[in-house]
Amino acid sequence: MSERIAPDTATYTIPELVEILDAAPGRIHRLIEEHALAAVRIDGVLRVPREFIQGNQPLPPLRGTLLALMDAGYSSDESVAWLLAHNDEIGERPIDSLNAGRKSAVRRATQSLAF
Repeated sequence: MSERIAPDTATYTIPELVEILDAAPGRIHRLIEEHALAAVRIDGVLRVPREFIQGNQPLPPLRGTLLALMDAGYSSDESVAWLLAHNDEIGERPIDSLNAGRKSAVRRATQSLAF
C-alpha cells in the first residue's frame, strides 16, 4: 500500500479508467503524464483516486492544481497525498474544495507551499 494515501482511499485502475473515460490505455497514461490526472502505485498497480474523476472526465481544475504542486516541488505521490489530506488553511481536504468548485482557495493554499 502506498504510504502516502489512506488505505481506504477509493481508486480506479488504468483498465477501469479505460471503461469510464472511454479512452485507450495510452490516452490514460498521457492524461497522467500531462498532469490532467495523478496516480500512485499501490501494491505495484497504478491507481487514480476516484475523486479525481468527475462524470466521465478528469476533474477540470485538477491539472492546474497539480502543476502548482509540481512547481512547489511536490512529487506525484506527494501531490496526491496533499489533495486527499485535510488542510487547515482551506478547512477541508483540497480535493473536496475542487469538487465543490472552490479552486481559488486551493490555489491560494498551494502558493504558500513553495516557501
